[in-house]
Amino acid sequence: MIKDMDLAQYRIQKAYNHLKSAEILFNAGMYNDSQGRSYYAMFNAARALLALKQLDSKKHSGVISLFNQHFVKTGIVDRTAGRNLNKARVKRESSDYADFYLVSKEESYNQLETAKEFVELIKLTLEKMS
Repeated sequence: MIKDMDLAQYRIQKAYNHLKSAEILFNAGMYNDSQGRSYYAMFNAARALLALKQLDSKKHSGVISLFNQHFVKTGIVDRTAGRNLNKARVKRESSDYADFYLVSKEESYNQLETAKEFVELIKLTLEKMS
C-alpha cells in the first residue's frame, strides 16, 4: 500500500515535470499549451497536499474546493494560493476550449511564474507537514 507521503512526493514530482514542460512550451512560443501545463503543475501540487489527508476528487473543481477547505481556510496555505489556483483553472479551460482564445507571451509568462511560486509553496508546506 502506498503511504500518504509517498503519494504526496509522487504528485509533487509530477508537478515539477509539468513545470518543466510548461517552460519548454513557453520557450517554443506555444503559449496556450504552456499555460495549460502551468495549471497542471499547480493542480498536481494541490493534490500532493490533499494526499496527506487522504483526500482527492475526480473533478478539478472538487480538488480546488478540497484544497481551499482543508488548506486555505485553515490558514495552512495563504489565500493568494487558492485564488491563483482557481484563476489558473479558468485560464486553462479558456485556452483549451474557447474558440479564438489566444494566450499572449506575457500572460503565459505570468502564469508560468505563478505556477513556479505555487509549487514551491506547496513543496515547503509538505516539508513542514512531514
